[in-house]
Amino acid sequence: MSRTPARGSAAPRRSARPNHANHANHANHANHAAPRPNRTRQRPPRPVARSIWDDLPVQVVATENLPGFAELGLPPAFVKALSAKGIKAPFPIQAATIPDALTGRDLLGRAATGAGKTLAFGLPLLARLDGAAGTVRARRNRPRGLVLVPTRELAMQVTDAISPLAQSRGLSVRLVAGGLPIGKQIAALDAGVDVLVATPGRLEDLIARGSCRLDAVEVTVLDEADHMADLGFLPVVRRLLDQTPSDGQRLLFSATLDGDVATLVERYLTDPAVHALSTAEASVDTMAHHVFRVPHEAKFELVASIAAREGRTICFVRTKHGADRVARNLARVGVAAAPLHGGRTQAQRTKALAAFKDGSVPVLVATDVAARGIHVDDVSLVLHVDPPADPKDYLHRSGRTARAGESGVVVLLTTPAEEPDVRKMLGAAGVRPQQRDARAGDEAVATITGAREPSGVAIARPRPQQNQPRKPQPSARRSRPDQSPSAGNRPRRPRAHR
Repeated sequence: MSRTPARGSAAPRRSARPNHANHANHANHANHAAPRPNRTRQRPPRPVARSIWDDLPVQVVATENLPGFAELGLPPAFVKALSAKGIKAPFPIQAATIPDALTGRDLLGRAATGAGKTLAFGLPLLARLDGAAGTVRARRNRPRGLVLVPTRELAMQVTDAISPLAQSRGLSVRLVAGGLPIGKQIAALDAGVDVLVATPGRLEDLIARGSCRLDAVEVTVLDEADHMADLGFLPVVRRLLDQTPSDGQRLLFSATLDGDVATLVERYLTDPAVHALSTAEASVDTMAHHVFRVPHEAKFELVASIAAREGRTICFVRTKHGADRVARNLARVGVAAAPLHGGRTQAQRTKALAAFKDGSVPVLVATDVAARGIHVDDVSLVLHVDPPADPKDYLHRSGRTARAGESGVVVLLTTPAEEPDVRKMLGAAGVRPQQRDARAGDEAVATITGAREPSGVAIARPRPQQNQPRKPQPSARRSRPDQSPSAGNRPRRPRAHR
């Protein structure tokens, strides 16, 4: 597939500033010049900012009468593997994008979080690599497929989703992300990798070490491109894409497309197929949105009663310290909760997610850094303990519930002082929630959320095992330089004074 060269940079704009030298000369004669009339300068109106979607042949994704996986053109082996996992029918974004991606065409997909994007790019990626497996093998340090994601949680989610399908065809999938042992990642690349799922920073680090090269990548996927832009990763992403073959296939998925993301599309995608499942506004068909106005002094009591409900609940807060504090205070009143934020080690984050998934810890208290990386089935309620900073954060937090067509409840708590900003933010997000004053114990709160009074019995933190061998403690008494360890308390010989 031939690829047109990247667009050249635009010509530099001429400065609109006046000639300062002439301006200065004119100022010197200001006292002798006749007074000038006071004229109001009319500035031309600013052009309305356009999204790149306005200039692309967007195909709206159908949501009814969808074809089966076999009808989409997937090889029978993958259809069988999907059936074995209990996946019988595709989601709309999968039905729309898979046929174009299988042909090798560049693709641009817009879909809200939880719409099934992982298999939308994962299935054609694996099918194309599998089709060439007879003639092309993964070489040392040269992956054949690359999936770039913004966070390690999302990288783990993608890896877990596509690894069983890859293994059924003898393809390898490896994960490289910050916070994980880099030695194991280097060893995996040395052994040869078919599909590499990576966060941009760690991948660039591995390339700098000489442990990875991207010159053999046949298919590149950018997932959650808008979140990469929000996190400031796009300069790194551009450097990585420049190292992939210019004639390779590129698939980009994003919930929104503006600013720097549009630059990626213009520079790296050639005549892409464009499929849009939804706009950047929240879906009110599967989510019930509520705003509870609560006085600041009564806020935690309301949080505790909602968190004590049955079912999985994710509570979002602004800061990592806030996440630790809320989780700790919930445990004191009898609600099992685990914090999840960027200050936790990878082992702690993995343990918290595992406990949340198996139900032993029904409440997860997370910051926005985890909003896009959490994919857990049956999250029936998202609670915004602290209002998010902007509409995007609200949508991505809320997207942890009502995933893949399921229904869910989203509740945002606001104090009277925060309410004006909350109204503006929700309006920008396209959300019209039901609003009410609320306190713990209100019947309406219980009806909407399933809130109930916490047990009040504190949940003790797990203690380390008692049978672990104790580490040897260093001796409190140190040997002096002029003493051997067996010298005991012998007095030092006094120095001779000269």
